[in-house]
Amino acid sequence: MTSLAGFALASLALVAVPGPNLVYIITRSVQDGRRAGLVSALGVETGTLVHCLLAVGGLAALVTDHPIALTVLRYAGAGYLAHLGVRTLLSRPAQAGDGPQQPARGRLLRVYGDAVLVNLLNPKVILFFLAFLPQFLPTGLSAAGTRARMLLLGAVFLAVALTLDLCYALLGAALTGRLRGTPRGRRWLSYAVGGVYLTLAALVFT
Repeated sequence: MTSLAGFALASLALVAVPGPNLVYIITRSVQDGRRAGLVSALGVETGTLVHCLLAVGGLAALVTDHPIALTVLRYAGAGYLAHLGVRTLLSRPAQAGDGPQQPARGRLLRVYGDAVLVNLLNPKVILFFLAFLPQFLPTGLSAAGTRARMLLLGAVFLAVALTLDLCYALLGAALTGRLRGTPRGRRWLSYAVGGVYLTLAALVFT
């Protein structure tokens, strides 16, 4: 139990460090409101679940055994962030008659899908499950016991990450709700969000 508590605290510290996942959640809630932020948090953690299952199945290890694969994944993630940035800058802000209403179902599905991809293309998450998580595995476990323990740790990490992500989504939506209520505010939020995506993508190449 103590090791689980320590793992939960370590997971909290890691999730709190800004990265593509956190930036995506905050920018979605800032630009599109609370519902989009919450959906993006669910999408990001769906990607985390996939990473966890791949690590348990041993498939993620194949990626880390080939440095070129991690490099490709890294640049693919940067490219996708750049795509999101350009798409945001070119998108037409909602008209004044639309008000600060929540996005339609189709837009929410795209927000969810983008969130999943942002996480899946984040090599740091793969490295987390292969380098950090095993440090909390007891010695002497059988293969089945190791997989079961990894699933348990993955569930703990998922719960911590989802809780924090939802908090960030709610906070981002609350702080910018008034800005989204005006055409000028929505336009400047689009510029800010697009700029954040492009800056984050550019950092990969520096």
